Amino acid sequence: MDSSLSQWIQPLVAVSIGFLIAFRAHTKKSLSTSGALAGFFVMALHIFVGFRFGAMIFAFFFTSSALTKKGQDMKKKIDPEFKQGGQRNWIQVLSNSGIASVLVVAIWVLTEGKDRCLNSKDSALITSLIGGVIGHYSCSNGDTWSSEIGVLSDDRPRLITTFKPVRKGTNGGVTKTGLLAAAAGGSAIGLSYVLLELLTVRCGSDRVAKQLLVIPVATIAGLGGSIIDSLLGATLQFSGFCSIRQKVVGKPGPTIKKISGLAILDNNAVNFVSILLTTILTSIACLYIF
Repeated sequence: MDSSLSQWIQPLVAVSIGFLIAFRAHTKKSLSTSGALAGFFVMALHIFVGFRFGAMIFAFFFTSSALTKKGQDMKKKIDPEFKQGGQRNWIQVLSNSGIASVLVVAIWVLTEGKDRCLNSKDSALITSLIGGVIGHYSCSNGDTWSSEIGVLSDDRPRLITTFKPVRKGTNGGVTKTGLLAAAAGGSAIGLSYVLLELLTVRCGSDRVAKQLLVIPVATIAGLGGSIIDSLLGATLQFSGFCSIRQKVVGKPGPTIKKISGLAILDNNAVNFVSILLTTILTSIACLYIF
């Protein structure tokens, strides 16, 4: 994109689209007031730095929001913290986008606002940072798709550490459907990145075809991130069955029989750590692949 044009147009587009999406999400109860404010900031930031980064956060936000609203009657019976519309607050928004926001700012500073392709020969640092953003949203989207689709399947979840059957809603419980959904969620991120990169970034003729490898990389990151999240959930996040509420809950209590895990991390912390690990691993992988 011409720099003189992007200097004026891209910031305006970023603020306008960020505001419209955050406002609509708030009215639809996908985001709380604090979540909408945080969402506006991170969405505008991503678009400002590059349309391909905006495409990834849009792919994550819109698909995860849509899936969260599917089968709400069933999810209400399972999830003790169920909120109509899956309303997310600022903590949930930042746990799913905070690391990527730091990375895109670093990319913007290092590239002086110029779009760069994945090319470790040209710049290993920038390639690793872009790879980290891809891994970040592949993990976020993959884990969300896995959770939201997996809980609606007829499969009996199995605890990832022991493979023993567990109740739906147990942290660390996985299904075949959920794992396939995680891979699909990652591939959606990879596809959104590639499409916008081909439309908005000029890559050398010898690099264009190689950018398509982002799709399988994102697919693996989506699946791998979901598995990491499940391992953390099964070991460092408490799950127990409440005899009063007849639901799986995340905190110990006198009426709760332990299923698995230690009460060390909550759901937001598990998401943050799994995203961080997937971000680092994908960043390293991109150095060798691109």
